Amino acid sequence: MEVRAPKGTVDMLPDVARVWEHLLRVAQELFARYGYEPIYTPIFEHTEVFTRGIGEATDIVSKEMYTFLDRADRSLTLRPEGTASVVRAALEHNLVPKGAAAKLYYAGAMFRYERPQKGRMRQFWQIGVEALGMAEPSIDAEVIALLVRFFEAAGIPSANTRLLVNSMGDEHCRPAYREELAAFISAHAADLCDECNRRADTNPLRAFDCKNPTCRTVMAEAPLLRDRLCEECGTHYGSVKHGLDELGIVYEEDPSLVRGLDYYTRTVFEIQAEGLGAQNAIGGGGRYDRLMEEYGGPSTPGLGFALGFERTMLAMQAAGVTVPELPRAEVYVARVDDSVATTVFSACQALRDAGIAAEMDHQARSLKSQFKQADRLSALLTVIVGPEEAAAGEVTVRDMRTREEARVALDDLIPRVDALLRRDHR
Repeated sequence: MEVRAPKGTVDMLPDVARVWEHLLRVAQELFARYGYEPIYTPIFEHTEVFTRGIGEATDIVSKEMYTFLDRADRSLTLRPEGTASVVRAALEHNLVPKGAAAKLYYAGAMFRYERPQKGRMRQFWQIGVEALGMAEPSIDAEVIALLVRFFEAAGIPSANTRLLVNSMGDEHCRPAYREELAAFISAHAADLCDECNRRADTNPLRAFDCKNPTCRTVMAEAPLLRDRLCEECGTHYGSVKHGLDELGIVYEEDPSLVRGLDYYTRTVFEIQAEGLGAQNAIGGGGRYDRLMEEYGGPSTPGLGFALGFERTMLAMQAAGVTVPELPRAEVYVARVDDSVATTVFSACQALRDAGIAAEMDHQARSLKSQFKQADRLSALLTVIVGPEEAAAGEVTVRDMRTREEARVALDDLIPRVDALLRRDHR
């Protein structure tokens, strides 16, 4: 038996897990200020949730989903993204009754079968928000601002990122444009790759995403949807940009930005980071005003974004961002010998119960080795318990930086330690 994680998956070891939990705390605190509440959906859904919502012509549905039959021969799929599941849950539980609105955020693992590479895995992690029931362009600007603010709060300088925005129109103006674009692709079939030619019949807008240099040159001459927007879509897009201008958020208009999911309408946006190469998108999203109708629900406007943890972490590394490490042990309680083991155990637990991060030895180490362990844990104080101290109802408290020591009564240990730690944190 080969004991290793499946291809395209990685174990989130403590150093990486601490970054994930840091970003979760950033998201929870920031999103709450914008009125978002948490929602957690199952990691698998009935397959139709994704085929109907995301679109059968998309690469995700046609190539990348992990789909299987359960014992009752029902087709189930591991979620490849979060929006479809959240909208399904909102419909099932009537979270957006007529005239109401809901702001929700989620975090968790997603799954897509694709070639693993740096920043792109088969099991990957996302944090996202969904704003349901609101059609005004002001919410578009607010959601975009929230994504921008998240990366700023995560420590990534705005100078290291660029925000791209575009409008994909709606059911009134996009169909005619799709036909025009499909005709353009067909007319240039000889100069385009097989994938772009296939997309002419399924999802011509995705041809803008092709990374083939020749295809990109050809598509640079293609007609643009921004020049074909209906009056309502054009007005909405203008208002979104005005809202971003009012907030002082710098953005670039990218008429070739289409995003990869069929449910998007009108506003789409993406944030890219420096230092990541071709795979430089760290977050993005858009509006999806017809998605709930795809599931048989009422017309309910919505929009949201998702950010990828793996690429965000790479962007943080490229920007030299370090995550503040929570103390693993503010205090280390050391024992001189086994005769005081019970006193050490009780003192350590009392410190923890008082809200102080404390650690002790559970491996019968020597006192010297315990001091080394205290250093490895970056403990600020060491509480030393020996037979003489224990008999007197006292302990020795050592400052690990100054090496100053003082005898302290056991009954006064917690207030004395608390005072010393507060002094160090000033």
